Amino acid sequence: MYFQDLPNELVLHVFQVCPSVPDVLNLASSCRHFRHVYQASQKLPILFRAAEADLGPLPDAIQLVTHNDAQPAHLHRHVPLSLALLKQLLSVGRVAKKWEALYPAKKWKTNYEDRRLLSSTERYLLRRAIYRLWLYGRAFHNRNHPRLTRLQRSVVLERAELLHNWPMAELAEMEDVRAVIREVVERHICPSNGTVQRKFRKRFPGGAEQQHQQLMFNIHLNYPPPPQTMMLFQQHFHATHHHVTTGNNKYFAKYMPTGQHEPGAEGWGDEIPHYYVVEDMLKLDPGQIMWLRENAPLKGQVEMFVRGLGEWFENNGETFGQTLDWVLRDRGTELQLMKQGIEREEMGIVCDED
Repeated sequence: MYFQDLPNELVLHVFQVCPSVPDVLNLASSCRHFRHVYQASQKLPILFRAAEADLGPLPDAIQLVTHNDAQPAHLHRHVPLSLALLKQLLSVGRVAKKWEALYPAKKWKTNYEDRRLLSSTERYLLRRAIYRLWLYGRAFHNRNHPRLTRLQRSVVLERAELLHNWPMAELAEMEDVRAVIREVVERHICPSNGTVQRKFRKRFPGGAEQQHQQLMFNIHLNYPPPPQTMMLFQQHFHATHHHVTTGNNKYFAKYMPTGQHEPGAEGWGDEIPHYYVVEDMLKLDPGQIMWLRENAPLKGQVEMFVRGLGEWFENNGETFGQTLDWVLRDRGTELQLMKQGIEREEMGIVCDED
């Protein structure tokens, strides 16, 4: 019996077990009969079931995409299913899957012998952590939370209420993923002067002239570009969000010395200045960080993007680490102990079963 000759009930069951939304749409487009079965069925439950299998947990993603200033972030929101909601879920879900692919390389950066693909359960936990970190950033890393309010007790308690929703193990998963995001910011988006120097030597090891070349690091703040330029770059972000638009040689060109480009200008300072730059940049959400990694290899491009966010962004470091430390102390433990457990793989996304 041909597949297209199966009873409609069996065809509908195949739709219901499709592992992703593209699979559902591709199956519906394969022939007129399948298209008719799909159109005659309840499409939204089928699509959301497929989205849950591929991008879940959807409840956490729904809390992210439905967040607004009118309701506290820690309150659970119930919303009706719709195609508009599904579109937003697919958008954040694609970002989470990109972090899935990147996580192993950053988690096991030095101990290569332990590097492996994540299991389906670990990918689920990673996506959940991404959605929750993103929700925290959307709620508390914005112009409504300037630097002067970060230590106010009422604001700290409001931030802590959101983290109190989750048990220790799930907070450890978020901290594990946050360490990977920090690594991406430190090494790729905002590399320190020392990192730029090492990568330059690694890419151009030969030749006495190149070995002894001194990079010219810029210790001064760059002048902001014209407002029109920043506006165009922000429009480019929204137009190409979640899509790669640069080639594979972007990082090689970043460290290539030319008459128009000095690799030393890509450095973001030494140690202490670089630390505060990274703290600022960690306010960006996972989607923005992934987009900058893929589309803004040069320091000037990153600066242009950040200035387009507004004056509130600069000199106003992220608050998740501070809030997590507050919550853990309230529960009778310390953040440092959690980090040690994550490093030993006793907590976090990947846990040693032994």
